[in-house]
Amino acid sequence: MPSPLPPPGADATLDVDRSDVTYRAWLKEAVRRVQADANRSADTHLLRFPLPEHWNVDLYLKDESTHPTGSLKHRLARSLFLHGLCNGWIRPDRPVIEASSGSTAVSEAYFAKLIGIPFIAVMPRTTSAEKCRLIEFHGGRCHFVDDPRRMYEEAARLAGETGGHYMDQFTYAERATDWRGNNNIAESIFRQLRMERFPVPAWIVATAGTGGTSATLARYVHYMQFDTRICVADPENSVFFDGWTTGEPEPVCEGGSRIEGIGRPRMEPSFLPGAVDRMMKVPDAASVAAVRALERVMGRKAGGSTGTGLWSALKIVAEMVAAGRSGSVVTLLCDPGDRYLDKYYSDAWLAGQGLEIGPYTEVLERVLAGGAWPD
Repeated sequence: MPSPLPPPGADATLDVDRSDVTYRAWLKEAVRRVQADANRSADTHLLRFPLPEHWNVDLYLKDESTHPTGSLKHRLARSLFLHGLCNGWIRPDRPVIEASSGSTAVSEAYFAKLIGIPFIAVMPRTTSAEKCRLIEFHGGRCHFVDDPRRMYEEAARLAGETGGHYMDQFTYAERATDWRGNNNIAESIFRQLRMERFPVPAWIVATAGTGGTSATLARYVHYMQFDTRICVADPENSVFFDGWTTGEPEPVCEGGSRIEGIGRPRMEPSFLPGAVDRMMKVPDAASVAAVRALERVMGRKAGGSTGTGLWSALKIVAEMVAAGRSGSVVTLLCDPGDRYLDKYYSDAWLAGQGLEIGPYTEVLERVLAGGAWPD
């Protein structure tokens, strides 16, 4: 029933003040802690992948594994927490719930612990044991689903049941990140390339989990009027490539991605297909072959998503060499390989998945030896 209006002649102003001094003090301290974490962190490294000098093409990997929680998702989690706090969605003593394949949940568990609230990660049961251990190390709780497509509804259900906040990275990733600058990943890449021989890259290659990283990179490039183009590499069991190529707004696929952190069974709201110049569909065996090649060449283990991006970046490098074009290409080292020793670095796991990486390893060896991509 609506509130009765005051009689004529009286003050007609309706006034409800919900100010909460205690909550505002908590909010101020929570935001300070999250911002202080960023202030303590140096920027991540931009590593040069060794290629022959005479190719006149340079390849770089933005090493996001050096964040405090060990992955690219640390940036996203920080942005999501600031977004949720400043919108008034995250409240003291109430849990934050997230649907995640692992790395985002690790980073969000870290920030939840930092501000003293509970955290629940809703994840596929196939998530690596090491990621689950890291979530629990940071004080979070793992809640598993057998069908990856049910993560969203299960996270929303838990939020309603507990009175907590469903962070929903797949919707808010591109909204929470300040794509115009503010030391986002795109601004960082261009700042670090400033003294290189090709400071404006011809291509930046990203992979899509939420779609937020490719959206940030693409919008920053357009905003700054750079000629850089954005390529998104998509693994098997994911619909981003299919939705982008066909224009179908709601493509779906059965099953979940074997490349943890990327690939989705639906087109996520944070993915902006119109901002992307190019996409590649990369076989999972090629992704694994690429991370193993990375270890041989640079002595660095990385997760499968790094391999998906590296495979695509090397294909672009080979195209540039064949065409006689000089320039630089950037891709991402998303997270460390020690989280996946029982998967991408296990021959037994590959055999169980029916993945044969030999032919893809041969492709990479030919490319790195002579610069030519096989027909």
